[in-house]
Amino acid sequence: MDPKIALRKDLRARRNAHVASLDPRVKALMFMRPPSPVVAMVPAGATVGLYLAGPAEAPATAYARFFHEAGHKVALPWFSGRDAPMIFREWASPWIDDLLVPSPWQGIVQPSDDAPERVPDVLFMPLVGFDENGGRLGQGGGHYDRWLAAHPATTAIGLAWDCQLAAELPHEPHDQPLHAVVTPTRIYGPWENAA
Repeated sequence: MDPKIALRKDLRARRNAHVASLDPRVKALMFMRPPSPVVAMVPAGATVGLYLAGPAEAPATAYARFFHEAGHKVALPWFSGRDAPMIFREWASPWIDDLLVPSPWQGIVQPSDDAPERVPDVLFMPLVGFDENGGRLGQGGGHYDRWLAAHPATTAIGLAWDCQLAAELPHEPHDQPLHAVVTPTRIYGPWENAA
């Protein structure tokens, strides 16, 4: 079995168990506001890319609201089809869910196709696992790696639960490093060798 597949399975199980064990009142308070050192990584006027979290992923909606209130344009991943490349489109208001429409993946929403296309200057990304050197293990589709390879000036920051830290991750030439990772208890990085 591919080592990444086995590691993804283990890290997803660990993440699911961790999130299931959280008191919902405590979980609601996590990731409510980016820590000051992370805010300092976002230049004035930057477009900030985020994601809409799945059930066990670190939530990013409060970050979207924070950066929107601070005057930043906020963008979410957008796909024209399952095999299409990922781009980002503006989420005009992170308080209005009606601005989002179904994506090619069941249960996932995205901005409408008439929302302006944006290129994030800073991108907060979901992940399955990360290591202490800026390595990231994603879902396996390669969408973020391909997007970051095409946009090397973008600062990539992962959002994760502490349990997603892996001692070591397999690394392939196409894997794009992270600049930092934010968990409920720590900021890892920024790493000099990262984006």
